[in-house]
Amino acid sequence: MSDSSETSQKTLKMDHSKVFNDPIHGTVELHPLLIKIIDTPQFQRLRNIKQLGGAYFVYPGASHNRFEHSIGVGHLAGQLVEALRTRQPELDINDRDVLCVKIAGLCHDLGHGPFSHLYDQMFIPKVPHPPGPLGDKMAKWKHEEASVEMFDHLVKSNNLELEAYGLILPEDMDFIKQMIEGLKDPKAVQWPYCGRPKEKSFLFEIVANKTNGIDVDKFDYFARDCYHLGMQNNFDHLRFIQFARVIKVKKDGLNHICCRDKEVGNLYDMFYTRNCLHRRAYQHKVNKIIEHMIAEAFLKADKHIKIEGSQRQMFTLSTAIGDMEAYTKLTDHVFEQILNSSSKKLAKAKKILEKIISRKHYKFLGEIKPEPFPTKKVIGEWEKELAALDFIVLFLTFDYGMKDKDPINNVYFYSKRNPDTAFNITRDQVSKLLPACFSEQLIRVYIKKTDEPSVEAARRHLIKWCEDKGLPNPQYGEIATPEVIPGGNI
Repeated sequence: MSDSSETSQKTLKMDHSKVFNDPIHGTVELHPLLIKIIDTPQFQRLRNIKQLGGAYFVYPGASHNRFEHSIGVGHLAGQLVEALRTRQPELDINDRDVLCVKIAGLCHDLGHGPFSHLYDQMFIPKVPHPPGPLGDKMAKWKHEEASVEMFDHLVKSNNLELEAYGLILPEDMDFIKQMIEGLKDPKAVQWPYCGRPKEKSFLFEIVANKTNGIDVDKFDYFARDCYHLGMQNNFDHLRFIQFARVIKVKKDGLNHICCRDKEVGNLYDMFYTRNCLHRRAYQHKVNKIIEHMIAEAFLKADKHIKIEGSQRQMFTLSTAIGDMEAYTKLTDHVFEQILNSSSKKLAKAKKILEKIISRKHYKFLGEIKPEPFPTKKVIGEWEKELAALDFIVLFLTFDYGMKDKDPINNVYFYSKRNPDTAFNITRDQVSKLLPACFSEQLIRVYIKKTDEPSVEAARRHLIKWCEDKGLPNPQYGEIATPEVIPGGNI
C-alpha cells in the first residue's frame, strides 16, 4: 500500500492474485478481491449471457459472453489508472482508488439480462408494466442501474469483507457504484456524495465516460467483438493509454483525461470502428429480426416463466428485475427452457424460437432512408399502417456515439510543447475527408411469411406504399457496408 492509504499493510487481507490467459489482452493478473468477486454466483451468471445477443445466430464466432468482457474491462481499468498514477504522481492516486476503479470495471455489466441489450432495449420496454413501484421501475429501467443493485446484492449475500482489503465504507462503495453508472453531468455533482473529491473527477471517466464516450468498456468490446466477429479493429487502445494525461480544464474547472493532439486520428478510427460494428454486426439486418423474434417469444412466455426470488416469492421473466436473487437466476438459458418446454402455455413462444433454429426467420423486405426523418407522430402512423399489412417495422439509428454530434468535440487534447494546457480540436483542423454527418436513421421492413411468392408480393406492396408516401424506393442490400464474411452473414 502507498503512504497515502489510510490502512496499514499489516491489517490487510493478503490473498494471492491469479493470472488469466485472455485471447485479447494476453496474460491478465487480477487482485485477490477481484478474484473473490468473480467466484460468486452473481458474477458467474455472466458466463451464460451472450455479449452480442442474437448475433451468434448470424456470426458463428460471436459466442463470447459478458464474463470474459467484464474481466477484460477490469484489467484495462487497472492499466489506465496505473499508467496515470505512474506518469503523474501529483494526482495523488492511491491504492484504494486503483482497487475501486478495477472493481467498477469488473462489475460494470453485472446487471445485463438474457441476450444482453435485447432484454433491456427490446423486451422490457414492451412488457405491460404492473402498477406501483415495480411498474415505475420498469418504465425507466436500464442495465447500469441493475449492475449497481446486483453489486450491492453480491457484496451482501457473499459477506465480502471489503475493509479487509483496505477499502473504507460506505465511501468506497458509493465511489464504485457511481463509476459503474457514470456521471451524466459532472458539474452538477455533489462531490462528497460520489466518494471522491472534485480533484479526482477524472477517475469517473475511466469505466463509463458520459462526456465523450472514450472509456475502457469500449476499448475491450471493440477489440473482443472484432476478434470474435472476424473483423478488423482499427483502434489501438494501448496507444491511447500511453498518451493519456490528466489536465485541469478551464471551461468547467474539472480534471479531465486528455489525449495527445497527434492522436486525434486514432480517436476518429475508434468511433468509425464503433459505427462499423453497429452496421455489420450489432444492427445487421438478420441479427435485428432474430432479436425481435426472441423478444417476441419472451413477451408471449413472460407470465409463464416462474423464477423463485427472495423469501420464496415468485417472479416472471420481466418482474425478476425487481429482485436480485431472482434476477441472478435469469440468463440466456431461458431460450432453451422455452424451446424444450412441453407446456401448452409456452407453445406460441416455442413456435417462434423453433423458426429461429430452423432458419425460418421473418424475411427482410427492404430498408428506407427518408429525408428528413419523420417525427415520432408520423412514425407511429406509418407503423400502424404497415402492421395492418402484416409487416414488421424496425427503426434504427447509426451514429458515432453522441447522436448527431461529433464526439471529438467533447475530447480535450494537449500538445508536446504545452502538456499542461487542454484544448479542443475541430474536425476541420484534422482533415476535410472526415464525415460531415455523424448520424443516420433508417427504417427496415420485414414480413412474417417466408415463402417466395408472399415475399415478392410484399416487396411490391412496400414499393407502392413508399411511392404513395413520397419516400425513396426501399433498398434490399447493404450498399454502403458490404458483407465481410462470405457465407457468414446469411
